[in-house]
Formats: sequence, C-alpha cells, structure tokens
Amino acid sequence: MTYRKLRIIISGGGTGGHIFPAISIANKFKEVNPDNEILFVGAEGKMEMDKVPAAGYRIIGLPMAGLQRKLTLHNILNDIQVPFKVLSSLRKAGHIIDEFKPDIAIGVGGYASAPLLWQAERKNIPTLIQEQNGFAGLTNKILAKRAGSICVAYDGMERFFPAEKICISGNPIRSEIHLYGQEEKDEGIEFYGMNPDLRHLLVVGGSLGSGTLNKSMKKWIENGCPGGEDVQVLWQCGKYYKKNIDEFMEGRNLPNVRYSDFIARMDLAYAMSDVVISRSGASSISEICAAGKAAIFVPSPNVAEDHQTHNAMALVNKNAALMVPDNQAELTLLDTAMGLIHDTQRISTIEDNVKPLAKPNAAQTIIDQAYKLI
Repeated sequence: MTYRKLRIIISGGGTGGHIFPAISIANKFKEVNPDNEILFVGAEGKMEMDKVPAAGYRIIGLPMAGLQRKLTLHNILNDIQVPFKVLSSLRKAGHIIDEFKPDIAIGVGGYASAPLLWQAERKNIPTLIQEQNGFAGLTNKILAKRAGSICVAYDGMERFFPAEKICISGNPIRSEIHLYGQEEKDEGIEFYGMNPDLRHLLVVGGSLGSGTLNKSMKKWIENGCPGGEDVQVLWQCGKYYKKNIDEFMEGRNLPNVRYSDFIARMDLAYAMSDVVISRSGASSISEICAAGKAAIFVPSPNVAEDHQTHNAMALVNKNAALMVPDNQAELTLLDTAMGLIHDTQRISTIEDNVKPLAKPNAAQTIIDQAYKLI
C-alpha cells in the first residue's frame, strides 16, 4: 500500500487506556509517512493535555465534561453545566475541523471524541472508531452508525456495531511491550533491585492507581504478608494515593515490598514479573497479552456498562487469566496471588494460553483501515 501524506485528527482521552493507544496510532502514522500531519483533540483538564505534548504532538482541548451519576452537590453543579459544555464543544470542534481540514478523523473513546467525530461525520469527513473494550460504550454505538470503519479488540462486537464495518485489529500498545527472554528478565530484576532467587509479583492499578488494589496490599501487609516469604513485590500505588501509602509504610521494615506512584519502565516491570495483578482496562489486558504474562484481573466497578469485567472474562473463559471481583479483593486477592505465584505449572499453562491472544500489529491494521477509507 502507498501511504500518501494525510492530515489526521485523533480525538479522545481521559485515561491512559484511551491516550496510549491514540499515541501508538499517531506514531504509526508518522512511521509510514513522516510528512503526515497529526492533531489531537482532547478534553480540557484531562491527562491527555499533558501526555500528548510530552509525546511530541499538538493538542487542542474542548470544554467537554460527562454526566456524573453519584448524587453530590459537586456532581449536580457539574451536570447542570454539561449541556452548555457539549454545545460549546460542538462549536469548537466544528471550527477545528474547518481550520485543520483533516482527511480523516479517528476517535479512540473519551469525552472529546463525541463532538469531534459528530462534526466530522456531519461534514462528510471519513471517520474511524477504535473501540478498545469488549463492551461498547454509548458514544461509540451512536457514532458507529455513520463511521466508515470500526476497529475492535474482541470477537462478537457485531452485538453493538454493523458487522460489515468491523475490523478486528486489537488494541495498539507501546512498542516496547512484547514477549521477553531471560536476558530482559534479568535486566528488569537488576533495574528494580530485585533478588533473582525470589519470585516477583507486579501490582499495577492503571495510570491513576487503584484504591481497591492498594487496600488489598495494605491488608496483606497488616497480616504479615502471608505466603510471601520468598516473594518480592513491585507495587504501583498511583499519584493520588501516594501520600496515604507513604504514611502507611512509614516505620515498616519491608525490603521485599517496593512501591511508587508511577512505573515509567513498564517493559522492565513486565519482564521481571512472574505474576501480574492488574485492573482489566483494555490497554492493560492488551499489554499483558503481548508480554505473555500470567495475570489476576480485578475489574473496576466504576466504569460504564461494567466493561472491565467483560474484558477480563474474555481471557478467563480461555484459561488465559484469573479474576477476582472488586468486592472480594481485599479478603482474597493476595491469597490468590500467592497461590498462583508458587504454582509454576499453572503459570505456564496461563502463559501458553494468553500469548496467542496478543495482536502486536494492531496499530498497523488501524492505519491500513484509515488509508482504505480515504
């Protein structure tokens, strides 16, 4: 295929699960043709406004916000403003499209993708949707009616989208995440100062951290780390929770528990780990498949349509992962992890089952779909 120069808008964000795939798509566009011009459109105040410029791309923010379901005064005031922010975002999205004149608009999910793609569709600009999850969100279901192509990561998505528009691409992930050999495992162990003679558990709650995973770790530590005598833990607690964890860990002599608010070298963290505990956001699952790791997923209950449970079950049903419900995690998660980390045969079986589920060429598949549309 010839990759001629294009002008591309990529819209969406809100969480790392939307942002990192979007950046991977942008990087692949630049790889196939360095002259491609890319503009990101995000939501003001969300993490994409920092992460996208850090990756070297220009981004414009929309004053977009979503409805909050929990009944508090703050949320009521937010929800009153939402219709006005939507109208303002639609106007601004229209101006952005008129000025940038994109050849295609790509939506990766998140608040900002709705007004941007709606305006692009209205102006007859080709649109492509990238749905990361096994249960489609409402925004994408609405936008899909006029989208040219819908790139998905799971089978059975014709439940939500027109079958003739679906392309099973997988989720784009960071290029440094892949299957690791012993040399990379040793590098990860050395980088994080781990003991190569012990077992290694990675606990990661997504880009923002996870209260449930942190509570589960604290409970395990309070109980004396049962079953963990020969286990070292690398624990990403999240920036929001760091102060609380600092206070909890103060005065505790736990050389086998390493924690930080953020893990920059996730490639080495995956490489050194024997078992991973993780939320089951789409990007996390895709990375764990690509790394070929045995994982225990704890789906977040605080997401639309409980899509993290659907994501996790797609692997659990293939004996390619374990799952612990959020409301049981504090009592059972670390016991489950200690049981798995010492069962090398079960780890091997899970690894064998999870590796074929990886789709390492997802970004390239999405790029090819975009060029076909144009």
